[in-house]
Amino acid sequence: QVQLVESGGGLVQAGGSLRLSCAASGRTFSRYFMGWFRQAPGKEREFVSAIRWSGGSTYYAESVRGRFAISRDTAMNTVWLQMNSLKPEDTAVYYCGARYTGSIVLRTRAHDWDYWGQGTQVTVSS
Repeated sequence: QVQLVESGGGLVQAGGSLRLSCAASGRTFSRYFMGWFRQAPGKEREFVSAIRWSGGSTYYAESVRGRFAISRDTAMNTVWLQMNSLKPEDTAVYYCGARYTGSIVLRTRAHDWDYWGQGTQVTVSS
C-alpha cells in the first residue's frame, strides 16, 4: 500500500521560503508521477507541481512557475517542493500525491490522482 507523508509546512512572512518534503513508501514508483496540490478554504484542490519519477521531467502551475521548484531523490523515495518568494495567496493545505501511469501525459485534476498524503498547512502572512 502506498503511503505518502508530508512535512515542512508552517507560518512564514510574505517573501519568505519553505521546503516541503514527501516521503513515499509501499511501491516502486518508476511509473508514477509525484506531485503537489494545494487546497485553500472553500476552494477545490488545485495542481501546483509534478515530477515524473522516471526521467525527472518537471511541471508547474503558472501561478508558481519561477518561484517553486520540485525535485526527487529516487534512492530516498522522497519528493521536495522548494517554495520561494511566497505570497499570501499561497496559503493553503499542501498535499503530496502520486499517480500511476504508463503515459508521459500529465493529469492536473486532483481526481485523476491515485494516492494522497495527509496534508501540511502553509500559511503566508502579509
